[in-house]
Amino acid sequence: MRPSYVMFADGFEEIEALTVVDVLRRAQMPVVTMSIYETPEAIGAHGVTIVADEAFNPEMLEDAEWIICPGGMPGASNLAACEDLCDLLQEQVNKGEKIAAICASPSVILGPLGLLEGRDAVCYPGMEDGMAGANVLQQPVAVDGNIVTGNGPAAASKFALTIAGISMGSDVAHDVAAGMLLE
Repeated sequence: MRPSYVMFADGFEEIEALTVVDVLRRAQMPVVTMSIYETPEAIGAHGVTIVADEAFNPEMLEDAEWIICPGGMPGASNLAACEDLCDLLQEQVNKGEKIAAICASPSVILGPLGLLEGRDAVCYPGMEDGMAGANVLQQPVAVDGNIVTGNGPAAASKFALTIAGISMGSDVAHDVAAGMLLE
């Protein structure tokens, strides 16, 4: 199985980023945390500093199963400012591969890139203006083709379990959820 990448930039939402990493690893998916910087460190929106597995390496992302963007501000804006990451997200979608974004990231990254045009998607409430062309739903998680979006911190587990279910099957996602006492 190809690795999935959770991207980190200063200002990332800790719950969204770390819940995704934890849930996907519980599902036995190979997950790599990657900062968008030359060093692996990133500081979360609430002051939690993490040391990612890797500093930014675009070549590693070229064979990703998933590229996942947590939200948080200014984390989502910092991810959006990384031109190489944005190019890789577009390439990933063009190849029919999978991407996921939660909270501010669907409206700050995916919407402006045109990746949500004509798709069902969700974002953090009040950020719908960045979702031009998307069919914005009022629910925690949306799946449309090869794109998964989540609306915020409270949806982090469901968002991660949805990703795990797509890659590993619904039985694995159910088992992970049960082990976390979510079901």
